[in-house]
Amino acid sequence: MEEENPRDAEQDFLTDISRFNGEDQEQDFLNSISPSAPKEDIQINVGERVRQVREERDLTLQDISQRTGLEVAFLEQIENGNVAPPLGTVIKLAKALDLKMGYFISGEEDMPFTIVRKHDRKVVSRYSSKKGKYYGYGYESLAPHKKDRHMEPFLVSLEPSKADEERSAHDGQEFIYVLEGSMEVRLGEEVYVLEGGDSIYYDSTVPHLVKNHGSGVTRILAVLYSEG
Repeated sequence: MEEENPRDAEQDFLTDISRFNGEDQEQDFLNSISPSAPKEDIQINVGERVRQVREERDLTLQDISQRTGLEVAFLEQIENGNVAPPLGTVIKLAKALDLKMGYFISGEEDMPFTIVRKHDRKVVSRYSSKKGKYYGYGYESLAPHKKDRHMEPFLVSLEPSKADEERSAHDGQEFIYVLEGSMEVRLGEEVYVLEGGDSIYYDSTVPHLVKNHGSGVTRILAVLYSEG
């Protein structure tokens, strides 16, 4: 019986493992979540839901201001639909009203588990409900209606934008994995640029800002964690 050449064996081994290299696995993952975001947008009136819950609990805007540190005038703009609050502000409002932030995005949380098919996801775009102004990103909730959850997973599309928003800080932690494109993270006094395949995990109590760093759309997987 002819013995196998060691070099041939090594080449066969390299060929086999090349079928399972990281790039192929990452591309498979990107394909599984759909390379482009669903085209149907949903305009969520966070302010309307905030006002409804606040009034149901007999709370004033001053009460919410004291609990969140947000100005009353800013809260009025949110409730009137003149301002579309960033996720950090939504988290603060949810905590002040003893709710999960997902309530303001996807409604009642009444299921022990949730499955979101890739063709059923809906994009929630950050718009000002009255002026129709686009604020630079859209996100897709990956766990709507799951009750008692501590994590909020999103697929986020960061559009190129020159707007320089204020950094936010709130309780919890955040994990972000860049699927494609280039993302800038401002964390405290530090500034980092992450490319596709990079990730970051940080405490949300540190003032932070995440934004697009390139000329094309950046797609990220973001998981927000909050206690309680």
